[in-house]
Amino acid sequence: MRLVKRIAIVTGAAGGIGEAIAHMFAANGATIVAVDLNEAGVAATAAAIVAKGGKASSARLDVTDHQAAQALVADTVAKYGRVDILANIAGVGHFGHFNDVTPEEFDRVMRINLNGSFYCAQAAAREMVKQKYGRIINVASIAGARAGEHRPAYGTSKAAVIGMTQQGARDLGADGITVNAIAPGPVDTPLTREIHTDNTRANYLKVIPAGRYGTVEEMADAALFLAGEAAGYVNGHILFVDGGYVSAGVAETSAA
Repeated sequence: MRLVKRIAIVTGAAGGIGEAIAHMFAANGATIVAVDLNEAGVAATAAAIVAKGGKASSARLDVTDHQAAQALVADTVAKYGRVDILANIAGVGHFGHFNDVTPEEFDRVMRINLNGSFYCAQAAAREMVKQKYGRIINVASIAGARAGEHRPAYGTSKAAVIGMTQQGARDLGADGITVNAIAPGPVDTPLTREIHTDNTRANYLKVIPAGRYGTVEEMADAALFLAGEAAGYVNGHILFVDGGYVSAGVAETSAA
């Protein structure tokens, strides 16, 4: 039980990686404030946690609304007395050729993936400094470190999340707050099952040394480490959870 008595806000908790992290943190003793734009979905996540004997509440949050993010943190402190952990999981994907992405599409992806993560992190950090303790975990991506075809908006946003994570670590470390990120590779979720074509999946499997997609539970395990006491000296780190994708070189060579 790594997170006993800790209060954790998890954004994007209505499904996928965010839902898995909310369950993982709760199973390890944390009280969860599960938030998402999908109010019904995040309420279901909280109810499922409670049904398993955990502690959780839920709320609707548009992470792109700076004032709403501040209010959510204030409400959490009013209810539970503190905020110890923020898992910044809310995000959006996007595909489009570099020459075809519209300004509106680009701005939307940046607002959700970058601005939203910053707004939530800043609001949480302002409370965490009062207690001289905090864990902020952002979600980057392999796309933030290595360019992927037709990902100019998404890849750029995730590269920016990596930079924001490192900036937060620099500014907040002296106050006992660590800021790290997990960077998932391809993960088996309902969304990837829908949007990844057979060709996309085959190309990924060819270059991932582990030879498979990751699971949401594996992403949650990585976040759990960063959220706990064992990671107290880990700060500004980008933890790639990608089956070796970022580290890999050529997929095929000839011995001749």
